Amino acid sequence: MHKIFKIIAAVLSLIGIVSLVRIIVAGDEAMETGGEAGLFEPMAYTTYVILGLVVVFVLFFVIQNLITNTASLKSTLIGVGAFVAVLAVSYALSSGDLMAYKSGDEMATESQSHLVGAGLIAFYILLAIAAITMVFSGVKKVISK
Repeated sequence: MHKIFKIIAAVLSLIGIVSLVRIIVAGDEAMETGGEAGLFEPMAYTTYVILGLVVVFVLFFVIQNLITNTASLKSTLIGVGAFVAVLAVSYALSSGDLMAYKSGDEMATESQSHLVGAGLIAFYILLAIAAITMVFSGVKKVISK
Protein backbone atom coordinates (compact mmCIF):
# COMPACT_ATOMS: atom_id res chain seq x y z
CA MET A 1 0.00 0.00 0.00
CA HIS A 2 2.87 2.35 0.87
CA LYS A 3 4.49 1.72 -2.54
CA ILE A 4 1.23 2.54 -4.32
CA PHE A 5 0.96 5.85 -2.43
CA LYS A 6 4.57 6.67 -3.29
CA ILE A 7 3.95 5.97 -6.99
CA ILE A 8 0.77 8.11 -7.00
CA ALA A 9 2.62 10.93 -5.21
CA ALA A 10 5.50 10.70 -7.70
CA VAL A 11 3.17 10.83 -10.73
CA LEU A 12 1.21 13.79 -9.35
CA SER A 13 4.46 15.57 -8.45
CA LEU A 14 5.80 15.03 -11.96
CA ILE A 15 2.60 16.41 -13.51
CA GLY A 16 2.79 19.42 -11.20
CA ILE A 17 6.47 20.06 -12.02
CA VAL A 18 5.84 19.82 -15.77
CA SER A 19 2.90 22.23 -15.45
CA LEU A 20 4.99 24.65 -13.40
CA VAL A 21 7.83 24.58 -15.92
CA ARG A 22 5.36 25.27 -18.75
CA ILE A 23 4.01 28.28 -16.86
CA ILE A 24 7.51 29.61 -16.11
CA VAL A 25 8.62 29.17 -19.72
CA ALA A 26 5.52 31.00 -20.97
CA GLY A 27 6.65 34.10 -19.06
CA ASP A 28 5.00 36.95 -17.23
CA GLU A 29 3.08 38.34 -20.19
CA ALA A 30 1.26 35.03 -20.65
CA MET A 31 0.20 35.08 -17.00
CA GLU A 32 -0.95 38.71 -17.16
CA THR A 33 -3.08 38.10 -20.25
CA GLY A 34 -4.62 34.93 -18.83
CA GLY A 35 -2.20 32.55 -20.47
CA GLU A 36 -2.49 30.51 -23.58
CA ALA A 37 -5.11 27.78 -23.80
CA GLY A 38 -4.18 24.76 -21.73
CA LEU A 39 -1.41 26.45 -19.75
CA PHE A 40 -3.01 26.65 -16.32
CA GLU A 41 -5.56 23.85 -16.52
CA PRO A 42 -3.18 20.91 -15.88
CA MET A 43 -1.85 22.60 -12.73
CA ALA A 44 -5.38 23.31 -11.54
CA TYR A 45 -6.58 19.76 -12.18
CA THR A 46 -3.52 18.34 -10.44
CA THR A 47 -4.32 20.54 -7.45
CA TYR A 48 -7.94 19.36 -7.41
CA VAL A 49 -6.87 15.70 -7.56
CA ILE A 50 -4.35 16.14 -4.75
CA LEU A 51 -6.90 17.99 -2.60
CA GLY A 52 -9.50 15.30 -3.21
CA LEU A 53 -7.06 12.50 -2.38
CA VAL A 54 -5.96 14.24 0.81
CA VAL A 55 -9.55 14.72 1.97
CA VAL A 56 -10.44 11.09 1.19
CA PHE A 57 -7.37 9.71 2.95
CA VAL A 58 -7.81 11.95 5.99
CA LEU A 59 -11.46 10.93 6.35
CA PHE A 60 -10.57 7.26 5.85
CA PHE A 61 -7.84 7.23 8.48
CA VAL A 62 -9.85 9.30 10.97
CA ILE A 63 -12.83 6.97 10.66
CA GLN A 64 -10.56 3.91 10.87
CA ASN A 65 -8.94 5.28 14.03
CA LEU A 66 -12.32 6.06 15.59
CA ILE A 67 -13.56 2.53 14.91
CA THR A 68 -10.45 0.83 16.29
CA ASN A 69 -9.99 3.14 19.30
CA THR A 70 -13.25 3.48 21.24
CA ALA A 71 -11.72 5.82 23.85
CA SER A 72 -10.98 8.39 21.15
CA LEU A 73 -14.47 7.86 19.73
CA LYS A 74 -16.00 9.02 23.01
CA SER A 75 -13.84 12.15 23.23
CA THR A 76 -14.44 12.92 19.54
CA LEU A 77 -18.21 12.65 19.96
CA ILE A 78 -18.04 14.94 23.01
CA GLY A 79 -16.07 17.50 20.96
CA VAL A 80 -18.46 17.28 18.02
CA GLY A 81 -21.44 17.61 20.38
CA ALA A 82 -19.91 20.70 22.00
CA PHE A 83 -19.28 22.24 18.58
CA VAL A 84 -22.86 21.55 17.48
CA ALA A 85 -24.07 23.10 20.76
CA VAL A 86 -22.03 26.25 20.05
CA LEU A 87 -23.53 26.42 16.55
CA ALA A 88 -27.06 25.96 17.90
CA VAL A 89 -26.58 28.67 20.53
CA SER A 90 -25.08 30.98 17.91
CA TYR A 91 -28.02 30.44 15.58
CA ALA A 92 -30.47 31.08 18.40
CA LEU A 93 -28.70 34.31 19.38
CA SER A 94 -28.36 35.71 15.87
CA SER A 95 -30.93 38.02 14.38
CA GLY A 96 -32.12 38.10 10.81
CA ASP A 97 -32.02 41.84 10.30
CA LEU A 98 -31.31 43.07 6.80
CA MET A 99 -28.80 45.82 7.66
CA ALA A 100 -27.59 46.51 4.11
CA TYR A 101 -25.99 43.11 3.61
CA LYS A 102 -25.33 43.03 -0.10
CA SER A 103 -24.15 40.27 -2.37
CA GLY A 104 -23.31 42.05 -5.59
CA ASP A 105 -26.36 44.11 -6.48
CA GLU A 106 -28.81 41.99 -4.47
CA MET A 107 -29.74 42.42 -0.84
CA ALA A 108 -29.25 39.44 1.44
CA THR A 109 -32.35 37.52 2.46
CA GLU A 110 -33.37 37.15 6.08
CA SER A 111 -32.12 33.56 6.26
CA GLN A 112 -28.75 34.52 4.74
CA SER A 113 -28.44 37.36 7.25
CA HIS A 114 -29.37 34.94 10.06
CA LEU A 115 -26.68 32.46 8.97
CA VAL A 116 -24.01 35.18 8.67
CA GLY A 117 -24.86 36.43 12.15
CA ALA A 118 -24.74 32.89 13.52
CA GLY A 119 -21.34 32.32 11.94
CA LEU A 120 -19.96 35.52 13.45
CA ILE A 121 -21.34 34.71 16.89
CA ALA A 122 -19.95 31.15 16.70
CA PHE A 123 -16.55 32.59 15.74
CA TYR A 124 -16.61 34.95 18.73
CA ILE A 125 -17.66 32.18 21.12
CA LEU A 126 -14.94 29.82 19.88
CA LEU A 127 -12.39 32.65 20.01
CA ALA A 128 -13.33 33.40 23.62
CA ILE A 129 -13.11 29.71 24.55
CA ALA A 130 -9.67 29.44 22.94
CA ALA A 131 -8.41 32.57 24.70
CA ILE A 132 -9.74 31.44 28.08
CA THR A 133 -8.21 28.01 27.59
CA MET A 134 -4.80 29.49 26.73
CA VAL A 135 -4.86 31.84 29.73
CA PHE A 136 -5.98 29.04 32.06
CA SER A 137 -3.26 26.74 30.72
CA GLY A 138 -0.59 29.41 31.18
CA VAL A 139 -1.70 30.23 34.72
CA LYS A 140 -1.83 26.54 35.61
CA LYS A 141 1.69 26.02 34.23
CA VAL A 142 3.04 29.01 36.22
CA ILE A 143 1.37 27.84 39.43
CA SER A 144 2.64 24.27 39.08
CA LYS A 145 6.30 25.42 38.88
